[in-house]
Amino acid sequence: MKTTIILTCLILAIMIISQSFVAKGTKETEAHAYTVLKVYDQFEIRKYAPALFSGVKLTSKGYKESSGKGFRMLAGYIFGNNEKNQKIAMTTPVVMQLGDTTKMFFKVPDGYSIEELPQPNDTNIVFEKQEEKIMAAIRFNGWADDDKIKHYTAILKNALDKENIQHTNAFSFLGYNPPYELVNRRNEIAVELIQYSNNK
Repeated sequence: MKTTIILTCLILAIMIISQSFVAKGTKETEAHAYTVLKVYDQFEIRKYAPALFSGVKLTSKGYKESSGKGFRMLAGYIFGNNEKNQKIAMTTPVVMQLGDTTKMFFKVPDGYSIEELPQPNDTNIVFEKQEEKIMAAIRFNGWADDDKIKHYTAILKNALDKENIQHTNAFSFLGYNPPYELVNRRNEIAVELIQYSNNK
């Protein structure tokens, strides 16, 4: 009995220490910069800086069917599956546009231009420059799945309609944590706004 208790405590200690290192790594990962313009009860309005992304269009629909495949393709590129065998730093969040067409995006780290990036060996991967934009975002914790994404998308849409804030109706899922991070997981649903005024 005593040995079992000691082993259990040791395993818990190792998990806590390892998760603290994972959380530190997530915190230090370069993120897509934004400024919060206004906070509402259920969501906030953000202004995102221009950024360059690597992206892939997926034939499958939904988070469950698409997330693993898209992540492997883009992660393969930044881990060296490119013409120069060059590694590129991971950034956060991973963005998934979910709708009639599913796309996944990784933000390219600051300092790169399209001309400087090595060409992907996978021809399905493309680069996309996104200009400054205003977005509404709602946050939820835990592990994401299709039901949660659908639920929080509906909450955000209803909240925006209630405030009479126009949007593109093209919602995206934003995931901030690696799959092996077990606690304090951050997920968001976001949508670009149309002619947003900060006076609302």
